[in-house]
Amino acid sequence: MPIESQRIFTKDEQQLLEEILVHRRDVRGNRFLKTPIPKDAMDTILEAALAAPSVGFSQPWEFVLIKDQQTKQAVKATFSEETRKAALSFEDQKQQEYIQLKLEGILESPLNMAVFYKPKEGPVLGQTSMPNMGKYSVVCAIQNMWLMARSLNIGMGWVSILDPEKVKKVLNAPPENQLIGYLCFGYTDMFYNQPELELRKWERKKLQKEVVINERYV
Repeated sequence: MPIESQRIFTKDEQQLLEEILVHRRDVRGNRFLKTPIPKDAMDTILEAALAAPSVGFSQPWEFVLIKDQQTKQAVKATFSEETRKAALSFEDQKQQEYIQLKLEGILESPLNMAVFYKPKEGPVLGQTSMPNMGKYSVVCAIQNMWLMARSLNIGMGWVSILDPEKVKKVLNAPPENQLIGYLCFGYTDMFYNQPELELRKWERKKLQKEVVINERYV
């Protein structure tokens, strides 16, 4: 099999990728515009997902595109229920801050997407010792979409405060499928220059020296 010449990237291209990485944001409902996303832009985002690495080249992902308001309302209902439960996990001032946060854009965004892990029948190369590698592959696809969306100046938010089984029921998903991500896409009136939760002082950004370990843990 002939080997094609490899693509070499320039310093400018590397810096552009770094800019996209640094300016990726989790967009919430109070920032989304109603402007529809053109089909070619959404196709580009989906192609980015299909370019993600996957264990054993299994490509274990399926994507459900959702525009119907009734479906969104049903998903929003499980978000509201889970949010009430989650608020009880925090105390005092933190609980009040949590309640005031706008944590999703299910109804406001023009397009929602449910991303599923679809297990493959039989053994998968590279997944026999670490069975969760298939799910991690789907997460890689989501990250690819997030970065591609940002490069197109389209916002994306990942909603994690949901009951996955209730979402599966709403979408009539096959029993074997597992919900990995519920995403909201849309143009936005602004992208914050820092992560919103950092600006609100919910958490601080960790430094490299705090998370990098040389050789092994002591």
